[in-house]
Amino acid sequence: MAASKKQRWTWLGGTVVLFVLGIVIGLILQNVWLGLLLALIVSVVWLIATESRKGGNAGVNDESHGIEL
Repeated sequence: MAASKKQRWTWLGGTVVLFVLGIVIGLILQNVWLGLLLALIVSVVWLIATESRKGGNAGVNDESHGIEL
């Protein structure tokens, strides 16, 4: 139970950091909405990657499902 709360807070903190970086990048590019969109995309990809790693499905070569890079 404690590990899942720690992982949840880690993901939430990382998401906040990514959004702040997105705002900064957006200010540099003079388009805050573009920075937020990029931060949202990176955050979703990061969530998928961490959940895959937690579930033990982090590899790209998975012969049982036909997924191969």
